[in-house]
Amino acid sequence: MGEERWWSTSPLFGERTLPEFVQFDIGPAGLGRDMYFFFDSWPSLGRTVVVGALAYLVLIVLLRASGKRTLSKMNAFDLVVTVALGSTLATVLLSSDVALANGVAAFALLIGLQFAITWLSVRFPPVSGFVKAEPTLLVNRGRLLGRAMRKERVTEDEILAALRSQGVAAMEDVEAVVLETDSSFSVVVGSPSGESSSTLANVSPRSGTSRAAPEKEP
Repeated sequence: MGEERWWSTSPLFGERTLPEFVQFDIGPAGLGRDMYFFFDSWPSLGRTVVVGALAYLVLIVLLRASGKRTLSKMNAFDLVVTVALGSTLATVLLSSDVALANGVAAFALLIGLQFAITWLSVRFPPVSGFVKAEPTLLVNRGRLLGRAMRKERVTEDEILAALRSQGVAAMEDVEAVVLETDSSFSVVVGSPSGESSSTLANVSPRSGTSRAAPEKEP
């Protein structure tokens, strides 16, 4: 006697309307076979554990050899490398089609490219300018720079939130707010002498339409 199958049926589309990966054979002989939806096999589970541990150790060794700069997030390129390393590790862990050697080669390639780009950026300014953008001044001595804000697609509310996170109560106390190359905000509080801060030396020119900060409520 054939195996008893229990499929979802539909008067419009007939039998077996569900995709194969969600169709279960719940007959006595088919229950165990179709449990691969939740559990494949012990060898597959063992591969994940062994390959995952080895790939993790190799990644640690490569990161230690390449230095702390590899995982920094100083610009968008660093973020791309960090995300790519995580994605590669996940692929090596879960895909049986990717051998450990292929994953190690991918790790080495990504880390090597990041090392080469940063090495060239330190020694050749044009390479640095190509890889990462310049920081942009959004607030200059308590005044919002509207043109710069529109160019960088930053709202006044986002700037005010950055000021609050730094414990700044009044816009008039702010020397500058800078959108850094890693998309974070840097807040520079004005000095009592009113002199410009030397930390703004590499910030984009202070251009753009500025407008007064909101007045404080009495």
